Amino acid sequence: MGNDFEVYVHVPFCLRRCGYCDFNTYTAPDLGAGASRANYARMAAREMELVHDWQRAHGIAEPAASTVFFGGGTPTVLPADDLVFLVGRIRALWGIAPDAEITTEANPDTVDAAYIDRLAEGGFTRISFGMQSAVPHVLRTLERTHTPAHVTRGVRAAQAAGLDASVDLIYGAPGESPDDWRTSVRAALDLGVRHLSAYALTVEPTTAMGRRIASGTLPKPDDDDEAVKYEIVDAMAQEAGLEWYEISNWAAPGHESRHNLGYWRNVDWAGIGPSAHSHYRMPDEGAASGKTHAMRAWDTLHPRRWGQQINEGYVPFAGHESIGPQADLEETIMLGLRLREGLDMQAVHARTGVDPAPVIQELTDSGLVTCTQGRIIPTLRGRLLNDTVIQRVFSAVLH
Repeated sequence: MGNDFEVYVHVPFCLRRCGYCDFNTYTAPDLGAGASRANYARMAAREMELVHDWQRAHGIAEPAASTVFFGGGTPTVLPADDLVFLVGRIRALWGIAPDAEITTEANPDTVDAAYIDRLAEGGFTRISFGMQSAVPHVLRTLERTHTPAHVTRGVRAAQAAGLDASVDLIYGAPGESPDDWRTSVRAALDLGVRHLSAYALTVEPTTAMGRRIASGTLPKPDDDDEAVKYEIVDAMAQEAGLEWYEISNWAAPGHESRHNLGYWRNVDWAGIGPSAHSHYRMPDEGAASGKTHAMRAWDTLHPRRWGQQINEGYVPFAGHESIGPQADLEETIMLGLRLREGLDMQAVHARTGVDPAPVIQELTDSGLVTCTQGRIIPTLRGRLLNDTVIQRVFSAVLH
């Protein structure tokens, strides 16, 4: 319920798994019998129908989707017609707002101009390219399949088709120097993109890269190195006219990712596809009460079992949980402190009864936040030490 509703479609397929990747994604040999890319769009469309019926049965009345986002995995390993078909099913079931943002992620070597033109014809407004680096030896370390030339061709094709192009970068890869990182950021900005995401490399021990680090054949990421690289991208993005609006994201005004802002603002969204998460405001004791509570659900992990549940006529939830007032407030604090719009401490006061003035003073005196009209906004130092800021607010206002 609420003013915004989003749809996320997870496409859990990749041509090859990158060494650092811990996402729920599968190459063709991983899938095994009973699951395939060929019928994925049909199965995802059927899940949409089941979810829509489930929402109605539970008194959840959503407005037309304000954003649609295809993530993965690599959504663009599916034919462009499959993605366009799924947008059509969303439109038929929920409606899509006239000014909606419709995005797909793309690996740069999985799209060409014809593919991108088809997306534009089918209603897409935005493509987020997984660039990661512009330095060949860093791409090899990350086990990426594309070259810098693929990124240039993809972004240029998107721009020619009238789509907003964004690029994702990763910093902190083993062997990446600060100059390597500057090269990557400069290459991205020189493409004229109006949105840039930059994420510190996170290595899980179960990944191929994690095993190489554990064996000593690769050095582990260094926190100080990553802090330096964050300061580099922040300065270079601002010089190019892209302002930070979330800790890991910079954009020209009006080019922010509206879909991701919805996550950070805790709007409702339906997650479609294996492992996709959903978030709803559920009516309490029937729709007539007017009261709601937050609820989170997540889909079955493996595409085969996910498909079996759909064929049996069930929404393929693996689990769900109610989000109580305390957990809801914790999420509001954590998410708000990632955003340039900041955290409304007056609203926190209204929910907790705790005077926020002392913690606001402490954080501003420490140079971690600024405070404007009751909202605290992380400074550059506060972004680098965001966990510290969050914990201090938790300690001050939560019982």
